[in-house]
Amino acid sequence: MGDDRSLGLVLSGGGAFGAAHVGVLQVLAERGLHPGIVTGTSSGALVGAAYAAGFEPEAIEAGALAFRWNAIARWSLTPRWGMLDTHAVSHSVRRVLGADPLIETLPRTSGAVATDLRTRRAVTIDRGPLSVALRSTIAIPGLLPPVVHGGMRLADGGMIDNVPVNAARALGASRVIVVRLHAKWENVRMMRTVNRTADLLADPSVVLVQPEMQGMAQWMMTDISRLIAEGRRVAELALDAAASRSAALDHQSS
Repeated sequence: MGDDRSLGLVLSGGGAFGAAHVGVLQVLAERGLHPGIVTGTSSGALVGAAYAAGFEPEAIEAGALAFRWNAIARWSLTPRWGMLDTHAVSHSVRRVLGADPLIETLPRTSGAVATDLRTRRAVTIDRGPLSVALRSTIAIPGLLPPVVHGGMRLADGGMIDNVPVNAARALGASRVIVVRLHAKWENVRMMRTVNRTADLLADPSVVLVQPEMQGMAQWMMTDISRLIAEGRRVAELALDAAASRSAALDHQSS
């Protein structure tokens, strides 16, 4: 079965918590669901790029289990804008894909969300070199340097839009599967975040998957297997619930 070009997959950021996305991808594949559009922020964009490039969930899992932070960042020799340098991303992309492909040439429609520091607005990078998009979306201010691209100074997309649903819709998705990390237990700083979650839960075109990572490491790679398993667990529950809602609606309309 081919990809569903009306179905989007939205992967939020969250450091090592992004490994939970891998478990979600596994469940989607097992159920014959193949989103043709993927958007992501930070670690969600890293997983999303592998998916958009056509890698199977098993290969993405192997990459997650072997992942080390030096694959995307190393100590900077000129730490004016950040302590680390993200040019390692370019080397990693070429090592894995054999080249630094243009995003628009990937098998699936893809966008990585970054923040334009000059305008304080979210920017979806869906064209140009893949490495530029990934370096931009992971650039945590003070730690990783911003990326100058297209007249913008780009940094971590999570500052403005860590759950880039609108980006997926702008790329053509009419239905979306949203994976929102560290959901129930997080310290919610803005009411807007609460309202956003309520809006997603109320939207019939959205399947919301919310892994729980309490007690797991966000910045160390010690809990990757547990995070993948948690992604699987909540994806199964969310998809089962969505199927039940759809069946109930079909029954009511018949």
